[in-house]
Amino acid sequence: MGESIKPEETAAVARNKRKGALSASRWRTEVWPRYGEGIATLFSGGLILAAWLGDGGFGGKEWILYLLAYTVGGFAKAREGVLALVRDRRLDVNLLMVVAGMGAVGIGYWMEGALLIFIFSLSGALERMAEWRSQRDLSALMAMEPAWARRVEGDREQRVPIADLRVGDRVLVKPGERIPADGVVQQGKSEVDQAAITGESVPAEKGKRNRVFAGTLNGQGFLTIKVSRLNRDSTFAGILRLVEEAQTEKPPSQRKMERFEEVYTGSVIGTAVLWILLPPLLAGVSWNESLYRGMVFLVVASPCAVVASIMPAVLSAMSKGARDGLLFKGGAEVQALAGIRAIAFDKTGTLTSGEMKVTDRITLGDYTENELLRAAASIESLSEHPVARAIVREARGQRIPLSRPNTFRSQTGFGVKAVWEGECWRIGRPCWRKGRDAYGRREEERLAGEGKTVVLISNSRGAVGLLALQDRVRPEAKKVVSRLKRWGVRVVMLTGDRRTTVEAVAEQAGIDEVRAELLPEEKVKAVKELEVACGPIAMVGDGVNDAPALAAASVGIAMGAAGSDTALETARVVLMNDDLSKAADAVALGRRTQGVIQQNLAFALAVIGLLIIANITGRMTLPVGVVGHEGSTLLVILNGLRVLR
Repeated sequence: MGESIKPEETAAVARNKRKGALSASRWRTEVWPRYGEGIATLFSGGLILAAWLGDGGFGGKEWILYLLAYTVGGFAKAREGVLALVRDRRLDVNLLMVVAGMGAVGIGYWMEGALLIFIFSLSGALERMAEWRSQRDLSALMAMEPAWARRVEGDREQRVPIADLRVGDRVLVKPGERIPADGVVQQGKSEVDQAAITGESVPAEKGKRNRVFAGTLNGQGFLTIKVSRLNRDSTFAGILRLVEEAQTEKPPSQRKMERFEEVYTGSVIGTAVLWILLPPLLAGVSWNESLYRGMVFLVVASPCAVVASIMPAVLSAMSKGARDGLLFKGGAEVQALAGIRAIAFDKTGTLTSGEMKVTDRITLGDYTENELLRAAASIESLSEHPVARAIVREARGQRIPLSRPNTFRSQTGFGVKAVWEGECWRIGRPCWRKGRDAYGRREEERLAGEGKTVVLISNSRGAVGLLALQDRVRPEAKKVVSRLKRWGVRVVMLTGDRRTTVEAVAEQAGIDEVRAELLPEEKVKAVKELEVACGPIAMVGDGVNDAPALAAASVGIAMGAAGSDTALETARVVLMNDDLSKAADAVALGRRTQGVIQQNLAFALAVIGLLIIANITGRMTLPVGVVGHEGSTLLVILNGLRVLR
């Protein structure tokens, strides 16, 4: 009798079958596309090694192992070359190397031909690794998009798809969960890992009124977040769009190289044919010697190393940037940054944090500084003006208790009026209220001369004090400007703000050249003038009014976290964590990448030249030509991968 199968055993068998099917599917869709070329190359190398070690032990059948090595190692490259010829009517280096390998076999050099195909395939696998590494670092973000959110309505919590979230919805994020939407924290406190979005290695503390991004990972606390953007408009969604663009765009130098490759490949094949035919016909050289020299020329003159000089380095730079919070929309921007001769910065939100801060408290009456701040913050607590919010934020930071006014009225362009604690108060522009003494006027002029916004506080008895506010210059701004100047880059500030304010910021940041009170179209004009005077120019900005200048510049760089959607769409490089030092890092990365590319090209061309000269003089053998040429290809790819460090 057959052995009976228990129900639980049947379920286990079914699970194992599903697991096996999933593994096979994953191998076919993930593992093989990523590692297949490398696996085939290693297998090809194993066959060549076996044939070489077993020389004489296979009864003269070693050629079978070499033929298998050719087939396994060269299939991918041969397929690419044939497709380029048939589909695009284009000769490329893949076809050239396959022809060279076949030529080596034709003159009896099985080992050398197989080694040529193996090393060429290995260089292709390394180049594929650089491409995959770049895509992995960029598109790792895609796996971080949450599918669901906990929407809170009153006391009720509902699990909904993130596509159903609307601006103003409140969502609850538990410890260890990904934040489902861009928004502002309303309740709770936690540390949020923003590394994938901003490049910050240390989790950022988030509490009430702090901004958070979709796709970032919540730490150990609970957060209630008010949604500020729809899913399709979130920072995360914008990054995904940029990733898709970055993965498809080639730098201009690579496109030129591909055109050069087509012409050069045809020239090499034509020259090799002449090299084979003419010496026997014109100089009496033997056909065997002529064929041998023609095959050596075909190997050493092929432009593999030249072609591989650019993309591995550019892809490595894009990958490095993605890890460090620098998002390039394409390889063209990496190389464009290397040639930057001037860089223009917007002021508000770029060189400065975009957030006003109280810097001075001047008393003009009987009130202390804290009493002055308490009165101003209590009254301004009903206003949404940026100056009002800064005053309230300062008072709360000092833990000063506030009380709301009995009446409140805003007068556009001047300030606010209110009745507070039984007195009439005015808070606003100094010109709105007379009656300051000489000391008050001097202090007002001094503060205004420092580029600060001055607010006069007065009650029914007269002026009682002045508050000065200023947009804070980013702490890294001066260091960034200094770095750029050391590299010979001209640094300019382009802003729509008034000159007195701008000059104070420029002095703190170390910028010597300022163009103030510019309209958006005037910024574009300034960018074009600088480009004519200096050469390629980068523009760094964050607002809608910066978008035209970002588009006009050779390279537009946007502040990612605080930047407007328009600026992010227009710019070609995005600083994901609003760290201004990344602007200088981007220029440095571009220069380093260009330096590596130039090293690669110089080395590759020098090797090709030396090998051709050695072949002309008859001092070059096919094995040495294979190792020299393909070895140089491996070296330039490995040199390009150094940019990842």
